[in-house]
Parts: sequence; C-alpha cells; structure tokens
Amino acid sequence: MKFIRYILASLVLVWALGFMWFAIALPQPADGRSTDAVIVPTGGAGRIAQGLAVLDSGLADRMLVTGVDPEVTEEEFATEFDVENARMECCVTLGFRAVDTRTNATETADWVEKNDVQSLRLVTTDWHMRRAAGELDRTLPSGVEVVRDAVPSHPSLASLFLEYHKLIASSVAGLFGF
Repeated sequence: MKFIRYILASLVLVWALGFMWFAIALPQPADGRSTDAVIVPTGGAGRIAQGLAVLDSGLADRMLVTGVDPEVTEEEFATEFDVENARMECCVTLGFRAVDTRTNATETADWVEKNDVQSLRLVTTDWHMRRAAGELDRTLPSGVEVVRDAVPSHPSLASLFLEYHKLIASSVAGLFGF
C-alpha cells in the first residue's frame, strides 16, 4: 500500500512540475531565419497577422493557412486581412480540410510534400506551439526543418490547464502510434 501511495504521489509531483514548466516557459517568437514557407493554423488571435508579416518581410515565399472554415472565400480572407489579390494568387494557400490540431498537421504534411517544402515556420499561439509542433513532427516527411514562431498571448489559467492536458494526451497518443 505504501508503494502505491509513493507512486501516486510521484505522479502528482511530476504532473504539477510539468504544468508549472508548461505555464511559465511558454515558447517565444522565432529569430529572423528564412524558411521556404510559413504555416498558420487558424484559431488564435494574431496568428494570421504574424504569418502575413513573415511573408511580407521575405522570411518565407509562401504561406498555408490550415483549418480555414469552408464557408470562407479567398476574397473574404483577402479583405479581412488586407491581402492584395496578387499576393493571394502567388503566395497564400487556404486549407479547408483541417478541423483540429491533428488534422492541421495532416493538411500541412500533404501541402509540404506537394510543394516540395524543405523548411517551414510554424506560427501559432505560444500556449498551442508545443502540441502543434509535436503533431507536425509526427506527420511531416523526414528532413523538413520546422522553425517555431510563437505568437505571444496572455492565456488564462483555465486555458493553460486545458492545453497542458491536450499536450499530454497528444504525446501519449503519439508514443503509441494513434
């Protein structure tokens, strides 16, 4: 019985320390390295604007916005984010297949392979970065470099708590090949 209590106490301690690390050491914006493409999963404030800024600054030649609502048209997107038609045609792809972080990674991997991308900049919210990057690592073709470019935010404790558990579940699923 003491052994079981020791194991449970150890698990609780590891969980608590992990959560503190997760909440305190949120990923940061990336440096000025260039990549072939920028990938932006929808769902968080500032993500698309930062992705477009990367594109506009020449740090990437093209951008995939993954997880776009199927009802959104390219024209609506361009108007909402003040993107010129020429920029949309040459450099911005809207992905409509993804509905969550895992399918964002699948949609991204397909696009990366189709477009012969060797390096990409993942732009997502700081609290979402670890899980999104983990899903990408499991789905991208080997040899694709991923630069993590976090959008700073001020998440609530509840948001961090939920995302920490999603990260744990995603990591465990990845370990067992789910």
